[in-house]
Amino acid sequence: MNNNFFSYLYLWLSLIILPEMVFSQSNNFTIQDVKFESQGITLAGSILKPKNPVAAVVIVHGSDPVKRELEFAKRLAKEGIAVLTYDKRGVGESGGVYVGPSVGTNNIDTTNLTLLSDDANEAVKTFRAFLKNEKTPIGLVGFSQAGWIIPIAASKNSQIEFMVLFSCPTITTLEQLRFQFYTNGNNNFWENHADADAREHIKNDPDKYQFVATDPKISLSTLSIPGLWLFGEKDIQIPVKLCIEQLNTFKVQGKPFEYTLFPTLGHDTSSIDKTIPFYISIQWIKQNALNIRMSKALIK
Repeated sequence: MNNNFFSYLYLWLSLIILPEMVFSQSNNFTIQDVKFESQGITLAGSILKPKNPVAAVVIVHGSDPVKRELEFAKRLAKEGIAVLTYDKRGVGESGGVYVGPSVGTNNIDTTNLTLLSDDANEAVKTFRAFLKNEKTPIGLVGFSQAGWIIPIAASKNSQIEFMVLFSCPTITTLEQLRFQFYTNGNNNFWENHADADAREHIKNDPDKYQFVATDPKISLSTLSIPGLWLFGEKDIQIPVKLCIEQLNTFKVQGKPFEYTLFPTLGHDTSSIDKTIPFYISIQWIKQNALNIRMSKALIK
């Protein structure tokens, strides 16, 4: 059996025994609106804070023009995790300009991804000041496009202590585009194609757009914080098996990176009706938050 199986089994066992052993759960939390500055504009969001949070996370958006992720944040807060979620740049009450295909602009250009990582870092700084308790570990949780943003942010901000990535790529932005053009939105793609076909296409297909690619492996190679990736095997937005192969390379190098693969899911691992990936991420966050707290206590 492969390492992923044992990781999956371990997380499920944690789901059963960890809350009773270590954590007291509460469904009570407060919601407070917050505004903060980033690169000359004001971003607006909300902080959800349980009475005694076991950890804290800032939510990093995917590519769509979305407002603060309040429903997802509430799910986290009910599990004892404090959350800062904000309207994406140029969306809702946040200032700035949204960049993306829906408005005819390139939102995976390195300049934009770096700008969005700056927004995430300013959110972390704001959240840390709000929490006051330095013992509360703080991390980033993100979806899809966040797979490029989170590593950039974490490589520049030592306050970020862990990361959880739902359906997030570990390949370059141009490689992801080649794959996405190849699948062409066909939900039955994997019924008629093999992984080898996808890899060959990603390797050799000429790029339809010309821009400097962002490679998340560059930032990931500098990180030593724990990370969890949650993948759906039927994903037609990112080539999951190639992403896992690259994570395995990091694991061999001693990076504290883990992943779980869900054979029946696609790019929807964070959907509200897909409960197993969410609860696995919750238990992983709690366990790693406990480890971080213990490490801090030993250092002191």
